[in-house]
Amino acid sequence: MKTPKRTVGFLTGVLLNMFINWQWLTVPALLLILHFWLKISIWWFVGAISLWAVMIIIVTLILNYGMSYYSVDPERPNKNPYSYKAPKDDKDS
Repeated sequence: MKTPKRTVGFLTGVLLNMFINWQWLTVPALLLILHFWLKISIWWFVGAISLWAVMIIIVTLILNYGMSYYSVDPERPNKNPYSYKAPKDDKDS
């Protein structure tokens, strides 16, 4: 039986983690509101967004590293004589 392919690209994993962890954007959103309301520096907002992105990338790297140890069963020969399938010929009949 074939096992499904479990590898996902790194960029896809980062985007999926960003979508799942959108709640972490509350602090940067508050800092952006405070920037426009109280005129605090925009760099607080940029720093918070950068920290969020770095955390997402680190989590994705850890998950990808953990999935790299996923072991696939080696293909075994078919020993059941009743399920043998003869190779197909390339002849047009």
